Amino acid sequence: MRVFVTGATGFIGSAVVRELLGAGHQVLGLARSDAAGTALKEAGAQVHRGDLTDIDGLRAAAEATDGVIHTGYHHDFSDMPGALRIELGALKAFGDALAESGRPLVVTSVTGLLTPGRLGTEADTPDPAGPGAHRAEAERAALALADRGVRVSAIRLPQVHGAGDHAFVPLLIGTARTKGVAAYLGDGTNRWSSVHRLDAATLYRKALEAAPAGAVLHAVADEGVPLRAVTEVIGRRLGLPVVSLTGEDAADHFGWMAAFVGNDNPTSGAATRERYDWRPAQPGLLADLDQDHYFG
Repeated sequence: MRVFVTGATGFIGSAVVRELLGAGHQVLGLARSDAAGTALKEAGAQVHRGDLTDIDGLRAAAEATDGVIHTGYHHDFSDMPGALRIELGALKAFGDALAESGRPLVVTSVTGLLTPGRLGTEADTPDPAGPGAHRAEAERAALALADRGVRVSAIRLPQVHGAGDHAFVPLLIGTARTKGVAAYLGDGTNRWSSVHRLDAATLYRKALEAAPAGAVLHAVADEGVPLRAVTEVIGRRLGLPVVSLTGEDAADHFGWMAAFVGNDNPTSGAATRERYDWRPAQPGLLADLDQDHYFG
């Protein structure tokens, strides 16, 4: 297939591009800059210049390819409604381009939209009160494209780790360095589900090739790693004390991250593994976190 990939030079998208090329697919990658375009060319992909607000460009790229993998997202935690508007616009563009074609569209969702505190499965619907509720509307809009003849599937991502990570784990490490302590919330038993970026990339390819319309997949390797265990690795690697924080102390330490850090998000990927013969092979979160690429 010739596949249009958004977020193609990002942490996850770049791994997806390599996975697709390695499996014999051709890739047209979305690039916002000359540097991104150069990186795509060096990887062996073709380049489509633009961004997620370029609706006409997204539609044209989708029309010119055999399928779309959408890993891009406008990550602006200060304007989540604005990020959602951009996402819904991109999804509409893909839907218009792929309608009644049966061609695949693989979109990115998150496990954080599930009900906290219980093991989430692929059959579970989003919790409107959950910490990832801002992504729920986008997931619903994407899956509704199945009614328009699009072979759409949604991959719910947990914490994604690996070399080049720039999300919550590096932020926790940076906060520990700044504050002089590695901290967790309360008793630290809240759980993070997780996956290595290379294992996630394999699942994106499998979804592109085989997922039926309306499918929800969980890219979950570790069902639930306690935050305290994550914090203990950080403290040991940095030579810092490991402490529990609550209330205002936690808010002062973590800032805007507190709600995300404290989320209890155990999630199962058992059905996904069974249906798509997906076998995560990379190191788990704790083993990967103990590598130098997180502490260089």
